[in-house]
Amino acid sequence: MHKIVIHCSDSPRGRGDNAEVIHLWHKERGFDGIGYHKVILENGTIEDGRPLYWAGAHVKGHNTGTVGICLIGKSVFTDNQFAALHYLLFKLKAKYPHAKIFGHRELDSSKTCPNFNVKEWLKKIGFNA
Repeated sequence: MHKIVIHCSDSPRGRGDNAEVIHLWHKERGFDGIGYHKVILENGTIEDGRPLYWAGAHVKGHNTGTVGICLIGKSVFTDNQFAALHYLLFKLKAKYPHAKIFGHRELDSSKTCPNFNVKEWLKKIGFNA
């Protein structure tokens, strides 16, 4: 893997969306299933999506060799979500030390997702990306 890409689901806060719901959305759009590899719920639970060995369907032109992580929400995320994201990135970087971390909008200028500056957040928490 050479990229880890952070997304958001664009879900209203508290609606309870999860990996299963996103799987259904993506099936309705004609995908083979959920395009993300990991989904982080509002309470910080990390759910599995697509297996890591299966190319994602989350960033047009950048799916091969990438891991897609989706935070449930729109633009405000919980402390538990950020803690889970930090933990997950730590684990993924241990497995894929050369992978670079991006927000979706950094790879597709037509997107605002994940609606926060990933590079600034990484710097703030002292994460060596």
